[in-house]
Order: sequence, then C-alpha cells, then structure tokens
Amino acid sequence: MSSRPSVSVDPQAASAPRKPASRPVRVAVRLRPYQAAEDGQGQGACVRGVDTRSLEIANWRNRTESMHYQFDAFYGDDSSQQEVYMGSVKPILSHVLNGQNASVFAYGPTGAGKTHTMLGSPEQPGVVPRALLDIFRMSREQSDQLNGPSWSFAITMSYLEIYQEKVLDLLETRHQDLPIREDRDKNIFIPNLTQQPISSFAEFEQFFLPATEKRTTASTKLNCRSSRSHSVLLIKVVKLEKVSPFRQLTGKLYLIDLAGSEDNRRTGNQGIRLKESGAINTSLFVLSKVVDALNQGLCRIPYRDSKLTRLLQDSLGGTAHSVMITNIAPEYKHYFNTLTALNFAAKSKLVVNRPFTQETIQPIGVRPLKRSSLDHPASSQRPAKILKSEESEHSTGSEELAISPLLKPGDYDPEVCDSHVMERLSHLEDMLRKYGKSGPPLLGTPKEERLQLLKKLEESRLQIQKLEQRQKELEKAISAQEGGADEARSSDTLLKNVRPGGLRRGSVAKQRKQAIVTPLQRLDNSELLKPGNVIVVKRKERQDGSNVENEFELTVDVELAQKHKDYILNILNTGSLRDLKTLQRIGDKTAKLIMGWREHNGPYTQIEDLEKIGMSSKSLSTFMKANVVSCMVK
Repeated sequence: MSSRPSVSVDPQAASAPRKPASRPVRVAVRLRPYQAAEDGQGQGACVRGVDTRSLEIANWRNRTESMHYQFDAFYGDDSSQQEVYMGSVKPILSHVLNGQNASVFAYGPTGAGKTHTMLGSPEQPGVVPRALLDIFRMSREQSDQLNGPSWSFAITMSYLEIYQEKVLDLLETRHQDLPIREDRDKNIFIPNLTQQPISSFAEFEQFFLPATEKRTTASTKLNCRSSRSHSVLLIKVVKLEKVSPFRQLTGKLYLIDLAGSEDNRRTGNQGIRLKESGAINTSLFVLSKVVDALNQGLCRIPYRDSKLTRLLQDSLGGTAHSVMITNIAPEYKHYFNTLTALNFAAKSKLVVNRPFTQETIQPIGVRPLKRSSLDHPASSQRPAKILKSEESEHSTGSEELAISPLLKPGDYDPEVCDSHVMERLSHLEDMLRKYGKSGPPLLGTPKEERLQLLKKLEESRLQIQKLEQRQKELEKAISAQEGGADEARSSDTLLKNVRPGGLRRGSVAKQRKQAIVTPLQRLDNSELLKPGNVIVVKRKERQDGSNVENEFELTVDVELAQKHKDYILNILNTGSLRDLKTLQRIGDKTAKLIMGWREHNGPYTQIEDLEKIGMSSKSLSTFMKANVVSCMVK
C-alpha cells in the first residue's frame, strides 16, 4: 500500500485526566495474516502497521489519504501467540493473585481470528492455556516461598456461553437459561453456575476440553466454524493466609471470546443462523452503547439491556483490570467491518476502571480450609464459619479448626464451642495481643465465662417473669375497678328512664358501653429516672360527664435497676454484633461503632460512656428509658 497523507485519530489525546487509582482499559489490535484466496479483487491489504503501537487504514472517502490509529499495542500479521500473551495479558495476572479482578476479551468481526487468539492450537497455545499455566505456577511459587507470609490457594473454574440472550452452563448442561444477579456489594454473579475446583493444569483440561466441544458453532460463507455465542471462562482465585491474622484475598479472571458481528448479506445466514446473527449483533450494539455512555459520563449506563453487557459490567467501567484484544482482517472485502472494529477499540480505550483489592480477615477461632467451592460470589465478604459449611462439598481434606491459645487442649469441644463462643475467643485474643502480660487481667477460661453468662441470663429471665406476673395483676385490678364503674352507670341510666306510672312503652333498650382503658402515661419523664425516685402515673376516664383522674404511685427497685444496668454494661463490653443489636435503639451502624471504640479504648466503665462514640444526650436518654426503665419498675 502506497504512502498517503495521514489523518490522525489518536484517542489518547482526547482522554480526560484520570485519578491515580483509576486504570484505563488497555486495547491491543492484532492483524490477521492476509489471505489472497479470500480477496477475489486482488487489491491487497487495506491495513498496515506503522510501529508497535500504531497502524493506518485507507480512507474510504478519499483513497489518497489514510487514517491513523494509536493503541496500547499493535501486533502485525507476523506476530506469534507468545508475543500477544506476554505483551498484553501476562502483566495483569499478578493482580488476580493479589485479590483484584481482571478480564481479557477478544473483539472483532467474524473470521478475524478471535477464537484462535484465545484458545489457539496444540502447536500454538492461545491466551487461555497460557494464562492458566502461569496462574498455577505463580500460586505454587507463593505457596513454597520461605520468606514472607505463608499462603495457600483455592482455584475454581466456571465456563458458560451466552446464546441468543440465554446464559448456558457448559460444565453442567442441566443448568440452562441462568439469571444474572447483583449482590449487596455490587458484585455480578450467576446463581447455580457450576464452580469446579481445580488444582493443576491437567485437571483444568479434563473439564475445559469437553466443555469447549459443547459450545455452539456453525458454518457460514465467511467461516467454516463460526462461533454462534459469546463464551466466558471465569477463574476464581482465593488466596488464604495460613497464620494470623488469616487474611483472605479473592480475585477473579474473566477470559471472554466474543462472537463476531456479521453482515447477513455476505454470510448467507438463513433460518436459525439468521436468528443467531441477530442476537449477536444486538448484544454487540448494546456493548457499543455502554462504551459511549461511559465516555459521555451519562447517569444511566445500559448494562441491563443485554446479558453480555450485564456480565461485562465489572470489565467496562467497573472494578477490573481490563484488556481488549481487537482482531481485524486486512482484506478489502472486510474493510467496513475492520473500520468499525477500530473505531470501537478507540472508544474503548477511553473507558476508565477503578480496581480494588478484595480482602477479608478470618475470625481467630476458625482457620480456613485448604480448598473452597466458593458457592456464592460474595463469599469472600462472609465470615469463615459460613465458608466452612460451603466448602464441605468440595473439600478434599478434613475440616481442621485452629484452637485458640486461650483454650487448653482438654477444653475444646466442637459441640460446645458455638459461634458465640468463637467470637468471644476472638475478642479475648485481641485483648491479649493489645495489652500483653502486663495489661489488665483477663477473666477465667471461656467455659467459666460462658457459665457466668448463662447464670446471668437465667436470673434475667426469672426477673422478667416476675415483672410479667405483676403486670397481669395490675391489669386485673384496673379491669375490676372499671367493671364496677360500668355497673354503676348502667343502674343510673335505668332509674332515669323509669316513669312514675311505670316503664316506658316497650322494652328498654340495653345500652352497654365498652370499657376503654387509656394507656398509662408518665407525668414527668424528661430526665433519666434514678433509683429511689417516685413515678406518678395517671389514668383518665369519663364518669357522669366529668373528668376524674386516678393516680397510682410506683417505686423503683434499686437492686433490680442496678442489676439491669450491669447486664447492659456487660453486653456493651463483651457482646458480639448480634448481641448489641438485641438492645433497643441500637442498630447495625451504632453496634459497629460501639465495638470499634471498645477495641481501641478498652471496656466501658458506665453506660454514659456511649456519648464518646457520638451519641447525643437525648439519644442516650432514650436508650436508658428503653432498656433500663422498662425493666426496673415493680
């Protein structure tokens, strides 16, 4: 192709300044070798490379000019699979092993070599086998390293295809038309999608090769084995620290082979092939709309308009390190498909992702298992006690719990040490690390503490039963008093209706009034009640057209009030998140603030210390009334 004046179309120049934490989508373009047999007109190639990052294509409006494109990498028609993989894919694999997401997807028109780039052949392996080999190699190296923290790895694979807007599981054919969901942490996942644990590349091939044969393909005029669906291979890597604090890093790698856009006039699609082509072109059109919306900064990004874009939500404008390999064909008969692919690649280069590390800390009492099935996408955010029940399906080893140093060998009993005790052990071990031997003395063994808590719980239950019995007696007394007043009013009404000569004509209608008991109202509750104070309550009732107030005087049981305050203070100092939320006026956010202040500043000395976490005097007053006053009146 002769040299022509170039019109620069450099997307990098138009990109807006990005924050340091953001990562733009890396775009690489790979040119398929020229095939003279396909170019019936013999016009030669319409695309040629300029250097390792830029290329030029003939301008169809003016043959004397060419359009210039610049990307992160350009691989010419003589490039090898090794060069493509080492230059664009391998640099992002380390992020997966450090708890971040990454995605690699091949884009381009049909017949441009996308499947060859992703899968390759036994002689020239593609991105998928090379990436899996490196993941297993790096995981072994980190597991065997002598210096630094000791890690273990759990790797699972899932394989699916999107065929005519239906998500099909290629590892388990019974799972068809699966939905795509989003959890509370905005993570995209597919319920019931098979997640197969793998420990070596040979084991990966055992499941992947048969599943690849199940992918929907067909013959068209442009490709004898054309992909009729988008395929997605998901590799999930969970990195588990073997020693305290038992960190868990969860990373996901998406390897996506997109179906190519098709011109039905040239492919000769009819019947079912035409329907498949329509679904493919529609999903790719929505993908282009998503990229445009991201570049324009629109409020609504149309991820939900297609199953493909919904699944790629993390890869485009999400939380993944993304690499797009755009495959193009050099023949003039593919000119407009090539030009469309290059324009889409230039737009995609402007999309910005914001990856982050998904790290959690396992509870001290439970050590993670050697392998995990990871049945839920948000399992990395859940505590180890939940992971333990899920991992039991695929775990090859026995479930081993790391006994806390606070427990003696004879004190450990899996049936007795429930989740509450494990949380208490975690709290006590944190205190041991914080204060050491010179710090405040800890209580007895966890068993003794548990017995003390059970004893206090039983005492509280007995006190509650006594209060309920007294409340019933008081209600009966009020009902009896109101019954006598109703009978007096009824007799007065009958005497008024009687005439001197006898009763009125006809029977006297019986008029009964339903007794309405107004709730007891505190006359003065603006301040916190103190032991020994007198509570005056009143009840209003209407009698003979006038208002009568009956007053009752109730006193506060000093001993009961103090016991209940001590019980609440004990929950504030030792209770778990669930225990704190059992207190009235304490929600999830306040409970976390209470635990955070407690871990950094030590135990609370009095209930009024809640003002130190930001609770106002009014809120503290309401908290005391709801939790103390209601249970200490007798």
